[in-house]
Amino acid sequence: MANFKQRWHIKSNWQMVVIIVVFAVTGSSAAYLSKPILALFGIVKGSISGWIYYPLYILLIFPVYQVLLVSYGFLFGQFTFFWAFEKKLLKSCGLGFLFPEKENPE
Repeated sequence: MANFKQRWHIKSNWQMVVIIVVFAVTGSSAAYLSKPILALFGIVKGSISGWIYYPLYILLIFPVYQVLLVSYGFLFGQFTFFWAFEKKLLKSCGLGFLFPEKENPE
């Protein structure tokens, strides 16, 4: 636990607990909300092959998770941590172009 606190620059145990809760709630919520989102597009488990449904379901969880992570982070008062975490995660996935580096005017 101390390793996470040091690596993520977490100041207290309480902040660590909040961050773990946000990760847990976000994962559960993303999995739960992805099914109704697919249903909005007419993609329902019984009407389409499982070979198509489950990959679409898993692919949809990723963007839903990203949005919810920052949203829950904001609601739990940890927006700064989760925004930095989100940028780092998206850059490691090859989506760094979404967050261009700001140039310092001299």
